[in-house]
Amino acid sequence: MAVSGVSSSASASTTSTTSTTSTSSTDAADATLNYQSFLKLLIAQMQNQDPTDPMDATEQISQLATFSQVEQSIKTNSNLESLLASESLTQASTYIGKTITSSDGKTSGVVAEVEVTSDGVTAITTDGKEIAIETGISVSTTSSDSET
Repeated sequence: MAVSGVSSSASASTTSTTSTTSTSSTDAADATLNYQSFLKLLIAQMQNQDPTDPMDATEQISQLATFSQVEQSIKTNSNLESLLASESLTQASTYIGKTITSSDGKTSGVVAEVEVTSDGVTAITTDGKEIAIETGISVSTTSSDSET
């Protein structure tokens, strides 16, 4: 979301801030920074407005409401990313101890550990081989050698 600049008769300046949704912690920090910047711009706009033609109060409220919606969307995205990461970790833990074969069929082994990163889920076999958890992999139950 771009925020247009505030200009006065003495000097003209333009400030532009942009929010992105790359990582949740960065987004939350950016949202706070952008919210503070927005409030500073709003105050500057009110201080430098033409007294004979003041800004409409409904327009100010509309700007604040729009920015609040963006801030809430960023917080919602952050919560969803956290939930998805938790779900990925839970799902990934089900692969431990099972035999997995890569989608190309070249790599196979018993899963010893699983890594969940922003790039996806990677299974690490007991041999130290890494297999990306993706469409086309084969998962099977490892047969147990011990009998009770």
